Amino acid sequence: MKIHIDIDCFFVSATRIKEPSLLGKPVAIGGRSDTKIFNKDAKKQTVNFENSGSFVPTFYKAYEKSDKVNCGAREGSLGYDDIDAFKDENGRVRGILTTSSYEARAYGVKTAMSIKEALSLCPQLIIKAPDMSLYQKLSHELHEFLQTKIPLVEQASIDEFYGDLGGWIDDEDVARFIDDLRHEIKKVTKLPVSIGAAKTRYIAKLATTNAKPFGCRVVYPHEVQSFIEKIPVGEFAGIGKSMKEKLQSVQIHTLGELQRRRGTVESWGPYAKELYARVCGISDGDIQTTHIRKSIGISRTFDPLYDRNELRRRVHVLARHLSFAILKLEVTPTVFHLGVVYEMNQKSHKNISLCEIFTEKKFDSLCLALFREADIYKRLQVRGISINCSSFTRESRKELSLINFADEQKMRKLTEHSQEIREKYGIDMLKWGSEL
Repeated sequence: MKIHIDIDCFFVSATRIKEPSLLGKPVAIGGRSDTKIFNKDAKKQTVNFENSGSFVPTFYKAYEKSDKVNCGAREGSLGYDDIDAFKDENGRVRGILTTSSYEARAYGVKTAMSIKEALSLCPQLIIKAPDMSLYQKLSHELHEFLQTKIPLVEQASIDEFYGDLGGWIDDEDVARFIDDLRHEIKKVTKLPVSIGAAKTRYIAKLATTNAKPFGCRVVYPHEVQSFIEKIPVGEFAGIGKSMKEKLQSVQIHTLGELQRRRGTVESWGPYAKELYARVCGISDGDIQTTHIRKSIGISRTFDPLYDRNELRRRVHVLARHLSFAILKLEVTPTVFHLGVVYEMNQKSHKNISLCEIFTEKKFDSLCLALFREADIYKRLQVRGISINCSSFTRESRKELSLINFADEQKMRKLTEHSQEIREKYGIDMLKWGSEL
Protein backbone atom coordinates (compact mmCIF):
# COMPACT_ATOMS: atom_id res chain seq x y z
CA MET A 1 0.00 0.00 0.00
CA LYS A 2 0.96 3.64 -0.45
CA ILE A 3 0.73 6.11 2.41
CA HIS A 4 0.47 9.90 2.48
CA ILE A 5 1.75 11.86 5.47
CA ASP A 6 0.74 15.47 6.02
CA ILE A 7 1.86 17.68 8.89
CA ASP A 8 -1.19 19.27 10.53
CA CYS A 9 -1.14 23.11 10.31
CA PHE A 10 2.61 22.81 9.77
CA PHE A 11 3.70 26.42 10.23
CA VAL A 12 1.58 26.79 13.37
CA SER A 13 2.74 23.41 14.71
CA ALA A 14 6.37 24.41 14.14
CA THR A 15 5.85 27.70 15.96
CA ARG A 16 4.26 25.90 18.89
CA ILE A 17 7.36 23.71 19.26
CA LYS A 18 9.37 26.88 19.80
CA GLU A 19 6.63 28.57 21.86
CA PRO A 20 4.65 25.90 23.79
CA SER A 21 2.53 28.64 25.42
CA LEU A 22 0.64 28.87 22.09
CA LEU A 23 -0.80 25.36 22.44
CA GLY A 24 -4.59 25.39 22.53
CA LYS A 25 -4.83 29.03 21.45
CA PRO A 26 -6.07 30.44 18.12
CA VAL A 27 -2.89 31.10 16.16
CA ALA A 28 -2.23 32.06 12.56
CA ILE A 29 0.93 32.60 10.52
CA GLY A 30 0.90 35.81 8.55
CA GLY A 31 2.41 36.19 5.13
CA ARG A 32 3.30 39.30 3.22
CA SER A 33 5.23 39.58 0.01
CA ASP A 34 8.87 40.19 0.81
CA THR A 35 9.10 43.72 -0.56
CA LYS A 36 12.15 44.30 1.68
CA ILE A 37 14.05 42.72 -1.18
CA PHE A 38 13.70 46.07 -2.97
CA ASN A 39 15.26 48.12 -0.16
CA LYS A 40 18.33 50.04 -1.31
CA ASP A 41 20.43 49.29 1.78
CA ALA A 42 22.67 46.22 1.58
CA LYS A 43 22.17 43.16 3.76
CA LYS A 44 24.26 40.05 4.19
CA GLN A 45 21.78 37.77 2.53
CA THR A 46 21.98 34.32 0.96
CA VAL A 47 19.71 31.75 -0.63
CA ASN A 48 18.35 28.66 1.13
CA PHE A 49 18.23 25.34 -0.74
CA GLU A 50 17.59 23.06 2.23
CA ASN A 51 15.60 19.97 1.23
CA SER A 52 16.80 20.60 -2.31
CA GLY A 53 15.32 18.05 -4.68
CA SER A 54 11.83 18.23 -3.25
CA PHE A 55 9.17 20.72 -4.24
CA VAL A 56 10.22 23.16 -1.56
CA PRO A 57 10.20 26.84 -2.52
CA THR A 58 13.44 28.75 -2.65
CA PHE A 59 13.66 31.60 -0.19
CA TYR A 60 16.24 34.23 0.59
CA LYS A 61 17.55 34.29 4.15
CA ALA A 62 18.11 37.58 6.02
CA TYR A 63 14.93 39.52 5.34
CA GLU A 64 12.87 37.11 7.45
CA LYS A 65 14.89 38.18 10.50
CA SER A 66 13.81 41.79 10.13
CA ASP A 67 10.18 40.67 10.30
CA LYS A 68 10.78 39.75 13.92
CA VAL A 69 12.25 43.07 14.95
CA ASN A 70 10.07 45.42 17.00
CA CYS A 71 7.27 42.85 17.25
CA GLY A 72 5.28 43.28 20.46
CA ALA A 73 2.07 42.06 22.03
CA ARG A 74 -1.32 43.55 21.32
CA GLU A 75 -3.14 44.65 24.43
CA GLY A 76 -5.68 42.07 25.47
CA SER A 77 -4.28 39.27 23.28
CA LEU A 78 -3.80 35.76 24.65
CA GLY A 79 -0.05 35.95 24.21
CA TYR A 80 2.75 37.65 22.40
CA ASP A 81 2.31 38.07 18.69
CA ASP A 82 4.12 39.66 15.74
CA ILE A 83 1.38 41.98 14.53
CA ASP A 84 3.82 44.89 14.11
CA ALA A 85 5.61 42.93 11.38
CA PHE A 86 2.52 43.29 9.21
CA LYS A 87 2.01 47.03 9.60
CA ASP A 88 3.07 49.40 6.85
CA GLU A 89 4.64 52.83 7.37
CA ASN A 90 1.16 54.27 7.99
CA GLY A 91 0.32 51.72 10.68
CA ARG A 92 -2.14 49.78 8.50
CA VAL A 93 -2.24 46.01 9.00
CA ARG A 94 -1.39 44.34 5.68
CA GLY A 95 -0.88 40.78 4.47
CA ILE A 96 -2.72 37.47 4.38
CA LEU A 97 -2.67 34.24 6.37
CA THR A 98 -0.60 31.30 5.16
CA THR A 99 -2.14 28.92 7.69
CA SER A 100 -4.11 28.89 10.93
CA SER A 101 -4.69 26.55 13.85
CA TYR A 102 -7.87 24.52 14.23
CA GLU A 103 -8.83 26.74 17.19
CA ALA A 104 -8.75 29.73 14.81
CA ARG A 105 -10.64 27.89 12.07
CA ALA A 106 -13.52 27.41 14.50
CA TYR A 107 -14.08 31.19 14.20
CA GLY A 108 -14.15 31.03 10.39
CA VAL A 109 -10.50 32.01 9.92
CA LYS A 110 -9.14 30.56 6.67
CA THR A 111 -5.90 30.36 4.71
CA ALA A 112 -5.39 33.28 2.29
CA MET A 113 -7.76 35.45 4.30
CA SER A 114 -6.50 38.97 5.00
CA ILE A 115 -5.07 39.47 8.48
CA LYS A 116 -7.48 42.36 9.00
CA GLU A 117 -10.51 40.19 8.22
CA ALA A 118 -9.20 37.34 10.36
CA LEU A 119 -8.83 39.66 13.37
CA SER A 120 -12.39 40.90 12.88
CA LEU A 121 -13.64 37.30 13.10
CA CYS A 122 -11.35 36.35 15.97
CA PRO A 123 -10.07 39.41 17.92
CA GLN A 124 -7.97 37.21 20.20
CA LEU A 125 -6.18 35.61 17.23
CA ILE A 126 -2.40 35.54 17.73
CA ILE A 127 -0.52 36.45 14.55
CA LYS A 128 3.02 35.11 14.17
CA ALA A 129 5.60 36.05 11.56
CA PRO A 130 6.85 33.21 9.32
CA ASP A 131 10.13 31.45 10.13
CA MET A 132 11.19 29.60 6.99
CA SER A 133 14.51 28.48 8.47
CA LEU A 134 12.64 26.67 11.25
CA TYR A 135 10.16 25.11 8.80
CA GLN A 136 12.97 23.85 6.57
CA LYS A 137 14.83 22.40 9.56
CA LEU A 138 11.83 20.50 10.92
CA SER A 139 10.80 19.26 7.47
CA HIS A 140 14.32 17.92 6.91
CA GLU A 141 14.33 16.20 10.31
CA LEU A 142 10.99 14.50 9.62
CA HIS A 143 12.20 13.35 6.20
CA GLU A 144 15.28 11.76 7.76
CA PHE A 145 13.17 10.05 10.43
CA LEU A 146 10.73 8.62 7.87
CA GLN A 147 13.63 7.14 5.93
CA THR A 148 14.45 5.00 8.97
CA LYS A 149 10.87 3.67 9.07
CA ILE A 150 9.82 3.24 5.44
CA PRO A 151 11.85 1.75 2.54
CA LEU A 152 10.74 4.32 -0.06
CA VAL A 153 9.96 7.90 0.96
CA GLU A 154 9.11 10.81 -1.33
CA GLN A 155 8.97 14.43 -0.18
CA ALA A 156 6.18 16.05 -2.19
CA SER A 157 6.31 19.44 -0.48
CA ILE A 158 7.66 21.03 2.66
CA ASP A 159 4.91 19.37 4.75
CA GLU A 160 3.86 16.35 2.68
CA PHE A 161 5.44 12.93 2.18
CA TYR A 162 4.54 9.70 0.40
CA GLY A 163 5.71 6.23 1.28
CA ASP A 164 5.48 2.76 -0.26
CA LEU A 165 4.79 -0.10 2.17
CA GLY A 166 4.61 -2.78 -0.54
CA GLY A 167 6.60 -5.87 0.46
CA TRP A 168 7.31 -4.27 3.83
CA ILE A 169 3.99 -4.21 5.69
CA ASP A 170 1.13 -6.62 4.96
CA ASP A 171 -2.13 -4.91 4.00
CA GLU A 172 -3.93 -6.18 7.08
CA ASP A 173 -1.25 -4.60 9.29
CA VAL A 174 -1.20 -1.17 7.61
CA ALA A 175 -3.81 0.42 9.92
CA ARG A 176 -1.83 -0.47 13.01
CA PHE A 177 1.47 0.56 11.39
CA ILE A 178 0.34 4.07 10.44
CA ASP A 179 -1.35 4.60 13.80
CA ASP A 180 1.89 3.70 15.59
CA LEU A 181 3.86 5.83 13.12
CA ARG A 182 1.91 9.04 13.73
CA HIS A 183 2.36 8.72 17.50
CA GLU A 184 6.07 7.98 17.11
CA ILE A 185 6.49 11.03 14.83
CA LYS A 186 4.76 13.16 17.47
CA LYS A 187 7.07 11.81 20.18
CA VAL A 188 10.32 12.21 18.20
CA THR A 189 9.71 15.45 16.26
CA LYS A 190 6.82 16.97 18.29
CA LEU A 191 4.96 17.47 15.00
CA PRO A 192 1.32 16.29 14.73
CA VAL A 193 0.69 14.45 11.45
CA SER A 194 -2.23 12.78 9.74
CA ILE A 195 -1.68 9.67 7.61
CA GLY A 196 -3.79 8.12 4.86
CA ALA A 197 -3.25 4.74 3.22
CA ALA A 198 -4.60 3.19 0.02
CA LYS A 199 -3.51 1.18 -3.00
CA THR A 200 -2.70 4.38 -4.88
CA ARG A 201 -1.03 7.59 -3.79
CA TYR A 202 -3.95 9.69 -5.02
CA ILE A 203 -6.56 7.94 -2.89
CA ALA A 204 -4.11 7.89 0.05
CA LYS A 205 -3.92 11.69 -0.12
CA LEU A 206 -7.72 11.91 0.04
CA ALA A 207 -7.67 9.55 3.02
CA THR A 208 -5.27 11.87 4.84
CA THR A 209 -7.61 14.82 4.38
CA ASN A 210 -10.42 12.69 5.77
CA ALA A 211 -8.30 11.74 8.80
CA LYS A 212 -7.32 15.28 9.90
CA PRO A 213 -6.47 16.43 12.46
CA PHE A 214 -3.92 14.01 13.96
CA GLY A 215 -5.66 10.93 12.64
CA CYS A 216 -5.17 8.06 10.24
CA ARG A 217 -7.39 6.31 7.69
CA VAL A 218 -6.98 3.26 5.46
CA VAL A 219 -9.08 2.98 2.29
CA TYR A 220 -9.08 -0.56 0.92
CA PRO A 221 -9.77 -1.20 -2.80
CA HIS A 222 -13.35 -2.36 -2.18
CA GLU A 223 -14.04 0.87 -0.24
CA VAL A 224 -12.89 3.36 -2.86
CA GLN A 225 -16.26 3.86 -4.55
CA SER A 226 -18.15 4.57 -1.32
CA PHE A 227 -15.26 6.65 0.07
CA ILE A 228 -15.09 9.11 -2.84
CA GLU A 229 -18.88 9.35 -3.34
CA LYS A 230 -19.50 12.72 -1.66
CA ILE A 231 -16.05 14.31 -1.88
CA PRO A 232 -16.14 17.60 -3.89
CA VAL A 233 -14.15 17.40 -7.14
CA GLY A 234 -12.00 20.37 -6.10
CA GLU A 235 -10.43 18.33 -3.29
CA PHE A 236 -8.77 15.87 -5.66
CA ALA A 237 -5.10 16.56 -6.47
CA GLY A 238 -4.89 17.31 -10.19
CA ILE A 239 -8.26 19.00 -10.49
CA GLY A 240 -7.46 22.68 -10.72
CA LYS A 241 -9.72 25.69 -11.11
CA SER A 242 -10.33 25.29 -14.85
CA MET A 243 -11.02 21.54 -14.66
CA LYS A 244 -13.29 22.07 -11.67
CA GLU A 245 -15.31 24.65 -13.61
CA LYS A 246 -15.47 22.34 -16.62
CA LEU A 247 -16.76 19.46 -14.50
CA GLN A 248 -19.32 21.62 -12.75
CA SER A 249 -20.54 22.97 -16.09
CA VAL A 250 -21.75 19.44 -16.91
CA GLN A 251 -23.20 18.93 -13.40
CA ILE A 252 -20.31 16.91 -11.99
CA HIS A 253 -19.79 18.21 -8.46
CA THR A 254 -18.49 15.19 -6.54
CA LEU A 255 -15.98 12.45 -7.26
CA GLY A 256 -18.80 9.92 -7.14
CA GLU A 257 -20.60 11.76 -9.94
CA LEU A 258 -17.34 11.93 -11.87
CA GLN A 259 -16.89 8.17 -11.57
CA ARG A 260 -20.35 7.60 -13.05
CA ARG A 261 -19.71 9.92 -16.02
CA ARG A 262 -16.79 8.06 -17.55
CA GLY A 263 -17.75 8.70 -21.16
CA THR A 264 -18.11 12.44 -20.66
CA VAL A 265 -14.82 12.83 -18.80
CA GLU A 266 -12.71 10.63 -21.08
CA SER A 267 -14.02 12.44 -24.17
CA TRP A 268 -12.06 15.50 -23.05
CA GLY A 269 -8.71 13.96 -23.97
CA PRO A 270 -5.75 11.96 -22.57
CA TYR A 271 -5.31 14.09 -19.44
CA ALA A 272 -8.96 13.73 -18.46
CA LYS A 273 -8.80 9.99 -19.17
CA GLU A 274 -5.83 9.63 -16.83
CA LEU A 275 -7.58 11.79 -14.24
CA TYR A 276 -10.62 9.50 -14.34
CA ALA A 277 -8.40 6.46 -13.70
CA ARG A 278 -6.76 8.19 -10.74
CA VAL A 279 -10.08 9.13 -9.17
CA CYS A 280 -11.27 5.53 -9.47
CA GLY A 281 -8.12 4.21 -7.81
CA ILE A 282 -7.02 2.43 -10.98
CA SER A 283 -3.99 4.49 -12.02
CA ASP A 284 -1.07 5.12 -9.70
CA GLY A 285 2.29 6.89 -9.68
CA ASP A 286 5.63 5.58 -8.45
CA ILE A 287 7.27 6.91 -5.30
CA GLN A 288 10.05 9.27 -6.38
CA THR A 289 12.78 9.23 -3.74
CA THR A 290 14.62 12.05 -5.50
CA HIS A 291 13.26 14.95 -7.49
CA ILE A 292 15.29 16.77 -10.10
CA ARG A 293 14.53 20.46 -10.04
CA LYS A 294 13.23 21.45 -13.47
CA SER A 295 12.65 25.14 -12.94
CA ILE A 296 13.35 28.00 -10.58
CA GLY A 297 11.68 31.36 -10.23
CA ILE A 298 11.12 34.42 -8.10
CA SER A 299 8.05 36.64 -7.75
CA ARG A 300 6.93 39.55 -5.64
CA THR A 301 3.64 41.36 -5.18
CA PHE A 302 3.57 44.91 -3.88
CA ASP A 303 1.33 47.95 -3.53
CA PRO A 304 0.19 49.18 -6.99
CA LEU A 305 3.03 51.11 -8.62
CA TYR A 306 2.96 53.21 -11.79
CA ASP A 307 6.57 54.52 -11.94
CA ARG A 308 8.15 52.51 -14.78
CA ASN A 309 11.69 53.53 -13.75
CA GLU A 310 11.10 52.05 -10.31
CA LEU A 311 9.55 48.94 -11.88
CA ARG A 312 12.62 48.45 -14.07
CA ARG A 313 14.80 48.81 -10.95
CA ARG A 314 12.77 46.07 -9.31
CA VAL A 315 13.28 43.82 -12.34
CA HIS A 316 17.05 44.37 -11.84
CA VAL A 317 16.73 43.32 -8.20
CA LEU A 318 14.68 40.19 -8.94
CA ALA A 319 17.03 39.20 -11.78
CA ARG A 320 20.06 39.60 -9.51
CA HIS A 321 18.58 37.40 -6.80
CA LEU A 322 17.42 34.75 -9.26
CA SER A 323 20.79 34.78 -11.03
CA PHE A 324 22.50 34.05 -7.70
CA ALA A 325 20.20 31.06 -7.11
CA ILE A 326 20.73 29.72 -10.66
CA LEU A 327 24.51 29.90 -10.31
CA LYS A 328 24.33 28.24 -6.89
CA LEU A 329 22.32 25.38 -8.43
CA GLU A 330 24.94 25.10 -11.21
CA VAL A 331 22.33 24.84 -13.97
CA THR A 332 21.95 26.49 -17.37
CA PRO A 333 18.34 27.44 -18.15
CA THR A 334 17.23 27.79 -21.77
CA VAL A 335 13.62 28.98 -21.38
CA PHE A 336 12.87 32.30 -19.67
CA HIS A 337 9.45 33.66 -18.63
CA LEU A 338 8.48 37.05 -17.19
CA GLY A 339 4.97 37.85 -16.00
CA VAL A 340 3.35 41.12 -14.97
CA VAL A 341 0.21 41.48 -12.84
CA TYR A 342 -1.63 44.81 -13.04
CA GLU A 343 -4.41 46.42 -11.05
CA MET A 344 -7.93 45.27 -11.99
CA ASN A 345 -6.45 41.75 -12.32
CA GLN A 346 -5.02 42.32 -15.80
CA LYS A 347 -2.05 40.08 -16.64
CA SER A 348 0.61 39.84 -19.33
CA HIS A 349 3.69 37.71 -19.94
CA LYS A 350 6.52 37.03 -22.37
CA ASN A 351 8.70 33.96 -23.00
CA ILE A 352 11.94 33.39 -24.85
CA SER A 353 14.20 30.39 -25.55
CA LEU A 354 17.93 30.99 -25.56
CA CYS A 355 20.68 28.35 -25.61
CA GLU A 356 23.78 30.23 -24.49
CA ILE A 357 26.22 30.30 -21.60
CA PHE A 358 24.48 31.79 -18.56
CA THR A 359 25.92 35.09 -17.31
CA GLU A 360 24.40 37.57 -14.90
CA LYS A 361 24.79 40.56 -17.24
CA LYS A 362 23.05 38.81 -20.11
CA PHE A 363 20.30 37.53 -17.84
CA ASP A 364 19.73 41.01 -16.43
CA SER A 365 19.43 42.52 -19.93
CA LEU A 366 17.14 39.68 -21.01
CA CYS A 367 14.78 40.25 -18.06
CA LEU A 368 14.58 43.97 -18.81
CA ALA A 369 13.81 43.25 -22.46
CA LEU A 370 11.09 40.77 -21.47
CA PHE A 371 9.59 43.33 -19.10
CA ARG A 372 9.47 45.98 -21.83
CA GLU A 373 7.63 43.54 -24.12
CA ALA A 374 5.32 42.23 -21.40
CA ASP A 375 4.34 45.70 -20.13
CA ILE A 376 1.43 46.21 -22.53
CA TYR A 377 -0.94 48.05 -20.17
CA LYS A 378 1.21 51.13 -19.64
CA ARG A 379 -1.65 53.19 -18.23
CA LEU A 380 -2.23 50.70 -15.43
CA GLN A 381 -0.36 50.34 -12.17
CA VAL A 382 1.66 47.15 -11.64
CA ARG A 383 1.24 45.09 -8.48
CA GLY A 384 3.38 42.05 -9.20
CA ILE A 385 6.34 40.77 -11.24
CA SER A 386 7.51 37.17 -11.65
CA ILE A 387 10.52 35.66 -13.42
CA ASN A 388 10.87 31.93 -14.09
CA CYS A 389 13.66 29.91 -15.72
CA SER A 390 13.32 26.31 -16.90
CA SER A 391 14.40 23.63 -19.37
CA PHE A 392 17.88 23.22 -17.94
CA THR A 393 20.44 21.84 -20.39
CA ARG A 394 21.13 18.80 -18.18
CA GLU A 395 17.53 17.61 -18.80
CA SER A 396 16.70 19.06 -22.21
CA ARG A 397 20.06 18.09 -23.76
CA LYS A 398 20.01 21.30 -25.76
CA GLU A 399 23.32 22.38 -27.25
CA LEU A 400 24.70 25.80 -26.37
CA SER A 401 25.29 28.26 -29.19
CA LEU A 402 28.95 28.73 -30.23
CA ILE A 403 28.34 32.28 -31.50
CA ASN A 404 30.50 34.72 -29.48
CA PHE A 405 31.53 31.75 -27.34
CA ALA A 406 34.93 33.25 -26.37
CA ASP A 407 33.38 36.54 -25.24
CA GLU A 408 30.70 34.66 -23.34
CA GLN A 409 33.34 32.67 -21.48
CA LYS A 410 35.00 35.91 -20.33
CA MET A 411 31.68 37.23 -19.05
CA ARG A 412 31.07 33.90 -17.36
CA LYS A 413 34.36 34.25 -15.43
CA LEU A 414 33.32 37.74 -14.30
CA THR A 415 29.95 36.32 -13.21
CA GLU A 416 31.69 33.57 -11.23
CA HIS A 417 33.94 36.11 -9.45
CA SER A 418 30.86 38.17 -8.56
CA GLN A 419 29.21 35.01 -7.25
CA GLU A 420 32.18 34.31 -4.97
CA ILE A 421 31.94 37.79 -3.45
CA ARG A 422 28.20 37.41 -2.87
CA GLU A 423 28.66 33.94 -1.37
CA LYS A 424 30.99 35.52 1.19
CA TYR A 425 29.35 38.89 1.85
CA GLY A 426 25.71 38.52 0.70
CA ILE A 427 23.65 38.94 -2.47
CA ASP A 428 23.26 42.69 -1.90
CA MET A 429 27.00 43.32 -1.72
CA LEU A 430 27.26 43.82 -5.51
CA LYS A 431 24.45 45.64 -7.32
CA TRP A 432 23.84 47.06 -10.76
CA GLY A 433 24.25 50.84 -10.91
CA SER A 434 20.68 51.19 -12.20
CA GLU A 435 19.40 49.67 -8.93
CA LEU A 436 20.60 52.63 -6.87
